[in-house]
Amino acid sequence: MLSWPDIDTVMFDMDGTLLDLHFDNYFWEYLVPHTWGQRRGLSVEEAWGQLMKQYAAHNGTLNWYCIDFWTDTLELDIQRMKEELRHKIALRPNVTTLLERLRAHDKKVLLVTNAHPGSLTLKMDHTGLDVHFHRTISSHTLGRAKEDDGFWEALLDVEHYEPQRTVLVDDNVAVLRSAQRAGIRHLLGIEQPDSQRPPLPMAEFTQLRDFEQIMPADPLLRPSGQYARRESETSS
Repeated sequence: MLSWPDIDTVMFDMDGTLLDLHFDNYFWEYLVPHTWGQRRGLSVEEAWGQLMKQYAAHNGTLNWYCIDFWTDTLELDIQRMKEELRHKIALRPNVTTLLERLRAHDKKVLLVTNAHPGSLTLKMDHTGLDVHFHRTISSHTLGRAKEDDGFWEALLDVEHYEPQRTVLVDDNVAVLRSAQRAGIRHLLGIEQPDSQRPPLPMAEFTQLRDFEQIMPADPLLRPSGQYARRESETSS
């Protein structure tokens, strides 16, 4: 699927790509309506009906991903609520192995997410994934969402990459389309971002069921299948 010698940089989205989107869907579609509705004497269904309109108005914009915006708009402590739900944060299969392999093959590995810095910090602290990245970048630091035309050019100002030698893995088709317009060559979607929901077909882009599909070879394995001895073990 990918010719790894032709690739220098690999960019990953976070929610729905490296992490199970169930956390976010449960948070925004159940916990927030339940909490917000309780304070206003509304059922979950009534609250969800009202919140859907607000969500739709901001979907795809930086506000949609902004903890501060929703804290002010809904008068809820969104960061604290996320902290209390952190036990639901979960990795998708083979994430750690893939990141380790890419680093072993000397690829630049970047986390490029629309998540607010508060969410990013929470999820990196909970999973420990930050140690695998050369850099983690929130779109909030660039002032525009990944869906926006101009985002990928703005990213170049803070982190150099060669679009024709770059892979982007993201579960959001609007983000992949934006990256495609910016000239990023290798674009991959995710077949089932939320493990508790059915797969989401994405006809425009190749989708991954499991990161095993793009896993580079273990650099410590010889063609025979035997592990190579490390240089430090053979230098005596």
